Amino acid sequence: MNAESVQVINPAGQDNQSFKPKAVAAAMDKVIASAEQVILGKNQQLRLALACMMAKGHLLIEDQPGMGKTTLAHVLARVMGLEFQRVQFTSDLLPSDILGASIYNKDNGNFTFHPGPIFAQLVLADEVNRATPKCQSALLEAMEEHQVTVEGNTYALPQPFFVIATQNPVHQIGTFPLPESQLDRFLMRLTMGYPDKHAERELLSGRDRRLIAATLKPTLTPEQLQAIQALVPQIHVSDALLDYLQLLLSFSRQASEFSLGLSPRGGLALLRAAQAWALLHGRNHVLPEDIQRVLPTVAGHRLQGKGGTTTQGSDSLATRLLDVPIP
Repeated sequence: MNAESVQVINPAGQDNQSFKPKAVAAAMDKVIASAEQVILGKNQQLRLALACMMAKGHLLIEDQPGMGKTTLAHVLARVMGLEFQRVQFTSDLLPSDILGASIYNKDNGNFTFHPGPIFAQLVLADEVNRATPKCQSALLEAMEEHQVTVEGNTYALPQPFFVIATQNPVHQIGTFPLPESQLDRFLMRLTMGYPDKHAERELLSGRDRRLIAATLKPTLTPEQLQAIQALVPQIHVSDALLDYLQLLLSFSRQASEFSLGLSPRGGLALLRAAQAWALLHGRNHVLPEDIQRVLPTVAGHRLQGKGGTTTQGSDSLATRLLDVPIP
């Protein structure tokens, strides 16, 4: 397999369909067009979310309530044909409510494992920062290893596997800030923002978007998505582009305004996201502009300013990296 084509297996057993970067971009444009029937005026957010999924990453969406965070997750699951589960995080949620538990079967005298909602292809962790840290940590192994361990037994999760978590602003009542170790598990963090005037007018005067969402049909299969994911690491990255990426990493670790820079895993995340963004736009090579476009969403939640101030609610530190000149 090379950066020019990828075999996409039809789940119905029909002939394989050869995908090239421009064909991948066209397929993703159809996904976006379908999703935009419900998610109005958020083309860039949709593209970033798709790039995150193409790069096999997890997505954190932070915004105030009522901005469409949950709706975005529902719509992505529908248009990409993914099995979907939603978990509402609350202060009394237990890890077993997410992972599952072994229940005694009196008929055979054995314990039978009953999988929790984590066993889905796309899991929505709604208002993840309203749960206690113990419950939040139940997601760590699943997000990193794509498996869960319950009572000494390890269970593999379905493939593809994504977590989309929504988060309320940390200053709101009843929130528990996510620790840095868990924030690092999310490839991207983005915000929805208010709709523009045109989109909001359509939202106010049109049909209920939930009714429209219920009618959406998949435009992609999980097998096709996995094949596209396999192509992302093969998108060409030149030595000069790696030089630029290393300059960004070095600046984040040495500049005076940062107390915590990007880790090697953060650098890999930035590279993979840029490759996915390039493929999403029909190219088999990465440009500096691809890194710049994904940088705020990939780096913003990984950086820490002087005095321990994180950027969970702001991309100001991440955008500071954009001042680094392209060599």
